[in-house]
This record gives sequence, C-alpha cells and structure tokens, in this order.
Amino acid sequence: MAASWDAGPVVARVRATVGSGGTEEAARVLGAALRADPQDRSARRELVLLLVASGRWEEALPWCDEPGAGAGADAAVGADADAGADDEEWLPEAITVALERRDFPLAEGCALLFARLRWGSSDPAVRSVVPLSVPKLRHDIDQMLHLRHLGVLGAEYDPVVDAYRSVHDRLAADGPGAREPLDTDANRAIAPTYNRLLHVRDTPRVARALSGRWDPATVEEQYVANAPGVVTVDDFLSQEALDELYRFSLESTVWFGNRYDHGRLGSLMQDGFVCPLLTQIAEELRAALPRLIGDRYPLRQIWGFKCGPEVPADVTTHADFAAVNVNFWITPDAANADEHSGGLVVHDVDAPLSWGFDSYNGRQDLIRPFLRSRGARSITIPYRQNRAVIFNSDLFHASDAVRFRPGYENLRINVTMLYGDREEELHHPRLSGPATPGLRPAWRSAALARTRARA
Repeated sequence: MAASWDAGPVVARVRATVGSGGTEEAARVLGAALRADPQDRSARRELVLLLVASGRWEEALPWCDEPGAGAGADAAVGADADAGADDEEWLPEAITVALERRDFPLAEGCALLFARLRWGSSDPAVRSVVPLSVPKLRHDIDQMLHLRHLGVLGAEYDPVVDAYRSVHDRLAADGPGAREPLDTDANRAIAPTYNRLLHVRDTPRVARALSGRWDPATVEEQYVANAPGVVTVDDFLSQEALDELYRFSLESTVWFGNRYDHGRLGSLMQDGFVCPLLTQIAEELRAALPRLIGDRYPLRQIWGFKCGPEVPADVTTHADFAAVNVNFWITPDAANADEHSGGLVVHDVDAPLSWGFDSYNGRQDLIRPFLRSRGARSITIPYRQNRAVIFNSDLFHASDAVRFRPGYENLRINVTMLYGDREEELHHPRLSGPATPGLRPAWRSAALARTRARA
C-alpha cells in the first residue's frame, strides 16, 4: 500500500494527464495496478480523480468503495478498517485543492462524487446523521409532491408521501421544533428515501450566466472605495440563468442541513448543491471582478439556504470565514409578503481575527454585546429576486425578518459564494484589530485547514 498521498501534486498531475490526452492509457495503467494490489490507495485515488477530471465521475463512483470493491477489481480482499471513512477525508481535500487551482469542473465533479457517496447510499445508517425534524419532513413532503407533479417521480412515491405525512404529524404533535433521530425500525416506511439523493436536476451552463445589465467596474469601484465594503447589484443573473437555478433548487433533493433554527434548511457543494451553472456563475464572477476577486481570492464554498414562511429578525447574526461574500436571492418577488423586509442586514463591524469559527459564526451571546460595544451601525438591504449583495464576508450580518407566503415554491432561497480567506482581506482596514499573535484562525473546512497547513 502506498505510504502517503498529497492532494496538491496529484490534482496537478491528473489535470496534466487529461490535458495531454493520455487519459485512457493512464486509466488502463492505474486499473492494472489496482487489480494487482486492490489496497493501493494512491492508485485508487488517482484513478478516481482522473475519471472525474475527464467528466466521467459516474465511472469513478465504484472505485470510491473499499479497496477491492471497485469496478474491474478481481475480488474483494481484506480492506483497511478505516477505508470507508477515508473517502470522506480525501475527497473534500481534493475539492479544496481544485478550487485553489481554479479548476471548477474538477471541483464540481469531486463534490458530486462525494454527495453520491454520502447521500446516495441505500443504507439508511449512512444517512442517519440528519435527524427527523418537522420543517425537514414538511419540506420533503412538499418537494416530493412537486416532483410528482412534474413527472420526475412516479406513482410509487404516493405511499412514500403518505408515510412521511404520518411521521410528520406524529412529530409535530410535540411542537414545531421537535426533532428525533432516524430510527430505521420505527420509521421503516421512510428510511429508504429520507436524506437520499432521489433526484439532482441536470442544470448545464448557459450562454451567459451574469446579466449584462450591471457594470462590474462600477461595482468594484464602489466596493473598494467605500468602507466597510457592501455593494448591491440588481438584475444580477441573466434571465435564463435565474430560471434554471431556481428550478435546480426546487427540484434537487439536496437539502440535508437541518440543524438551523426556525426551519431553515441548507446545502453545501458537498451535499450536491453544485452544477455546471453554479460553477459557471462562480467562474464568470472571478473574471468580471478582477480587482475584487480575480486571482487573489479563490472560491472556497458554495451553499444554498431555504427558509420560510416566517423567520424572526436578528436570529442568525454571524460572520463567515471568507474575504468576499456574494449572496443572491432567486425566489420570485411575488412570494414575499413584505417588500421592505426579507433581505439582509449587514453591520459595519467585522469579526475579530482572534475569534474562532464557533464564536463568530454562532455565539449570539458574544456577538450582540460586541456589536453594542462597538456602536455598530447596520445597512438593511430588502429582498428582491435576482438581487446580489457583495460584501466583506467578515462583517457581521444576518437575514432580516422573513415573511413569505405559504407554499413550496414560495420558500425564500438564497445562494452564497465565498471567495478567499478572512485574514487575507485586503480591500479595507480591519475595524476590530489584528489577530491575536500565535492564534491560528479557525477554518470552516478541515480539508482547507490541512491544505493551508501544508502550504
């Protein structure tokens, strides 16, 4: 078995192989190596990345099982005890390295592969990390009904929906915030589908993702020239990109993050919230804003959130780990019951670099007194479909009060793209002081921390 594996050199070597047209020969050699030694993790990982970089991530999926279980292997042999968990470590690291190298197609393929491994399994135990909750069950019922209406799911899902309703009603009797672990015996009827990638909508690139109705040079000048760095952009996406992304968010069963209060659901790239259109938007932003993003700040993460119909104001105040945050909304304006609300509140105070992730991203008992002590002033940007807010990601910010109309298609959906690292933000002087000497800033991604440590 190989003694070591480093994502950085491997990603570069794999991309060079693809670029030179030697994919088939390299795959043949790696396949032969794995037949000779099915426990060769380095060969297995290189083959996975090679296939993903070639756009063949479905072929890569079997090779992510334990050594010896992949396609083309002669027979299963004794695998390392931690092989299964190991895939959940190196694939996120490969995503991070691909993003560092601005290799969006490879990052997208690795994220989809990781999502399939984690959320595509037929074993409910693999997906039981997300507990049952009333908002999550309600969302999943509505989404399955939406997919049934579109003909994406067949009539065989009608009894599944009925089973979800039964579990939902039982749990809701304990209160709207009730939650409990997924019990595969007690919830046998929903266990095969709960937290499962039942459908991910095919959402390819479009002719142009960003709208031509805003001027990137003006946006950059406004951001750079005016502290603390907050710019609003209307008509952000082209109409085709907006429509396609909204449908992707409605139809894709990727909304697994339900640890948030007030029924909010989230999804990361690694959960399946990624598609060629999303990475096209990220790529076009980098090219359109060379001073603001450009080569200086690589893409770190993409995520989406759904919430509604009601969320109180000032319950989500936090900062993020990046340098630049691009947040935009895609649900039609008709869903918003209050045109003056539903958007974003950004404070003119940033998180101290001495604060760790758990503090600046969730400790309201620390954040609110800190904002008061700094005399923080806030900017409120009302909700509008296709409006983006581009801001210094380290500024404390929160969703404004949400009052949206009932109905699945009326859920408020926002998309966030994070670029760069919070301690490397260069456009505005820090307001909250430098980092504490010797204290390493916390990172949202353990894979990113490992990559940065090696650098």
